[in-house]
Amino acid sequence: MYKEIIIDREHLTLMGVKFPTLSALESTAYAIGSNMFEGFEPTPKSVTFVRDYILGQISLSELISITKSQAYV
Repeated sequence: MYKEIIIDREHLTLMGVKFPTLSALESTAYAIGSNMFEGFEPTPKSVTFVRDYILGQISLSELISITKSQAYV
C-alpha cells in the first residue's frame, strides 16, 4: 500500500530530514518515490542515506553495502 511521504519545500525537509538545496530535496524525493512503486518503504534513516549519496557524501558502493545490510531500517 502506498504511504505518503512528507515533503516540506519551504523548510527543505523530507520526512524531517534537512536538505541544503531544493534541487537536492527534489532529486532525493524522485529517487525515493520511484522506488516506492517497487515496494520500498522509506524511513528517515533511509532518506538520509539517499540524500548523502545524491550529495556525493557516500559512494555508490557504500550505498549498496548499506542497502544489503539493511542498515537503513
